[in-house]
Amino acid sequence: MTDQPQHPARLDSDDIAGAHLVQQVGMMLKAAWASPVRNTLLSLGGVIFLVIVATAYGQIRLNRWNQPFYDAVERRDFEQFLVQLGVFGIIAGALLVLNVFQRWLTETLKLKLREGLTLDLVDLWMRPHRAFRLASAGPIGVNPDQRMHEDARHLTELSADLGIGLLQAAILLLSFVSVLWTLSSNFALVVDGRVVSIPGYMVWAGILYAGSASLLSYFVGRNLVRRNAERYAREAELRFSLVRVNEHIDAISLAGGEAEEARLIKLNLTAVLSAMRGLVIGHTNLTWVTAGYGWLTTVAPILVAAPLYFSGRVSFGGLMMAAGGFLQVQSSLRWFVDNFDTIADWRATLLRVASFRRAMLMSDTLHDAAGRIAYEEGSSDAMTLENLEIVSPMGCTMLDERKVEVKPGEHVLVLGEPGSGKTVLFRALAGLWPWGTGRIALPKSATVFFVPRRPYLPPGTLRDVLAYPRSAKNVETQAFNDALARVGLTRLAPMLDRVSRWDPDLNWDDQQRLVLARLLIHRARWVVLDEVLDSIDGETRARALEILSQDLKDAAIVHIGRGSAPDPSFTRSIRVVTDPGMRRLVRQKPAEKTGLPPGMPAAAAS
Repeated sequence: MTDQPQHPARLDSDDIAGAHLVQQVGMMLKAAWASPVRNTLLSLGGVIFLVIVATAYGQIRLNRWNQPFYDAVERRDFEQFLVQLGVFGIIAGALLVLNVFQRWLTETLKLKLREGLTLDLVDLWMRPHRAFRLASAGPIGVNPDQRMHEDARHLTELSADLGIGLLQAAILLLSFVSVLWTLSSNFALVVDGRVVSIPGYMVWAGILYAGSASLLSYFVGRNLVRRNAERYAREAELRFSLVRVNEHIDAISLAGGEAEEARLIKLNLTAVLSAMRGLVIGHTNLTWVTAGYGWLTTVAPILVAAPLYFSGRVSFGGLMMAAGGFLQVQSSLRWFVDNFDTIADWRATLLRVASFRRAMLMSDTLHDAAGRIAYEEGSSDAMTLENLEIVSPMGCTMLDERKVEVKPGEHVLVLGEPGSGKTVLFRALAGLWPWGTGRIALPKSATVFFVPRRPYLPPGTLRDVLAYPRSAKNVETQAFNDALARVGLTRLAPMLDRVSRWDPDLNWDDQQRLVLARLLIHRARWVVLDEVLDSIDGETRARALEILSQDLKDAAIVHIGRGSAPDPSFTRSIRVVTDPGMRRLVRQKPAEKTGLPPGMPAAAAS
């Protein structure tokens, strides 16, 4: 076992993709219902419904306008022609206002949907310890930024467009079906001298026409969902590769590794292009259906309405009204065909967002069969570790003392050789790695500062860095200056209000000194450090030991470090031991078809 980060189960999007569409949509709807923007979404939805109904009524009036207008044209009645043009102007003007208002409502709905979804995902992601476990849970946790940023934006925009489009198509369908049924209610054909009555034949013709187009589109384009999902996955890998190179460009440049990194990036680009070629083929094949039916639609309404005209049952204006009504009905019924590309894109994006959200929920319950360490609130003056056994894929990590109690003022050194499980112990104490047995009791009503090997300096002012994770507003400037002087960074005092990304601006020792200054500002009483002293030397290490022994002499300090020799700076030493022959943590994937409740994995551990 090494002291590298331990990885829980691998949560691949393919593992979670088994959830049905209805389950995924239901989960997202529940999230929207619990969102703080729920009332706004409901209000927008209600107003959009009313606007669409008003638009449908206007389109019915416009369709009826066809008959007197074209009858006036057929009669060469110029006066009536001008009157009908005026009527058209009124109807079209009203529809224009409704169209503009609907567009504003649609864009506002997209904005609010994105706000609600992104807030939901961020809140779930930033639950204590969840982001860490998800980041160690396989490909689905590699780039949560893209899921919460680009995928959430794309999903909300597609959902708004498709949802409003489907509602509009449904209302128009219901509105114009009655028009066509009335026009063709008494239609009959003469076949071999027999009269065959087909009530509402134009409605049935529209259903047959659009139904055949929808079925053909489905069979031709059904692979687009998988191809879109593949493309988004490959795009995410390419983006992650580019971000990774940018973050480590100094090490890459020093090693002369540009050519190798370029090769890896090109491999990711090749995967993206391959996925896109599959989409090109799918879209091309689908175009044969959509474009073919699109051209046929140019004459289909006239062809379907022609029997009414040639039988003398309707005038030329009636023909145009019937053709217009048929066009509206079949356009509504063809909504699936016209939007198949978009639906496939929406389905793939929904899969990515729903899988990510589900993975966040499932990450809290993975490996529960391996047992969980009991985390308790102990007395106010002690940190207690009792019968602690931490299971990991490499074995079982323990302390050489079955019960350890740390009190204020005690400075305890936890020693372990490389590969003994020191980092997994540090993460178990912090609650990040809860799998195992035993008991960890943290001091009652006390804040324990867990300091990892790699310092974290958030972007912002230097005040924000030093006060993190609390607000800098409640800290006096003098406290910042005193802390910087104590750690030997007086030169940074004039930069307290400077906004910057501090980690690339400061060297390693300066970053560690800022962390020490943070402990001084917070007046830390309980501190657990993971190999911090082992990562520094010289004057910085000497100053750090001086601060721990003098400024923080009344604080409880637990330093988990390398080596085997006790350090006189600490009051006592404990050793980390690993028994690879004992119980191990078995990596597992969440099972979707086990009959368990949603989100409950089928755990397995030896």
